[in-house]
Amino acid sequence: MEKVNVLIVEDHALTRFALCASLKDTDFIGEIYEAKEVYEAYDILLNHKTDVVLMDLGLPGIDGITATEEITKKYPDIKIIVITSHSEEKEVQKCLQAGISAYCSKDIKPDKLINLIKDVISGAVWFDSNVAKYVLNMTKQRKEEFKKESTYNLTSKEMLVLGLLSEGNSNLDIAKKLNISVNTTKVHVCSILQKLSVDDRTQAAVKALKENITG
Repeated sequence: MEKVNVLIVEDHALTRFALCASLKDTDFIGEIYEAKEVYEAYDILLNHKTDVVLMDLGLPGIDGITATEEITKKYPDIKIIVITSHSEEKEVQKCLQAGISAYCSKDIKPDKLINLIKDVISGAVWFDSNVAKYVLNMTKQRKEEFKKESTYNLTSKEMLVLGLLSEGNSNLDIAKKLNISVNTTKVHVCSILQKLSVDDRTQAAVKALKENITG
């Protein structure tokens, strides 16, 4: 795997130190940059190639959500992972709308963070389990606003399954609603995950929301 450069945007020095220490000896991590506020982060992004940003939300001056919106507009190839102690539904939704790739708690274990960075670089999206329900709620609230922009070669039946999956239905619920067997449902779900290049149902629901895929 090609080395990736990481920018840590965090105003607490001890947290920055801990994150740097966690990533320092990782074989696929190249340069690690640090910024204690957003303007400093902007300057680093302007002058150094950056692949991943670890973004705190509660920053002095410009907040992390506003910074994320600006960074994703100017540098669409940069992956942003929010690392925060905040877990309010509105903040999670705003982060998703801003274009983040992952949302995790500050108590995430170092080895899991390293794997998360690797997954995000590969195109995955990920949300901590304690906020995943908000993502599903947002999917439900906005389902009527969806307009199909990309189908990833999903069949019409897979589109229906994805729509129900995004609403939080279990395989059994989907099978009953579509009048198909649970085994057939499982086949459709596996096919959907493969076509969307995601690892689980939550990631599929998030991708459906972000890219306006609907069933």
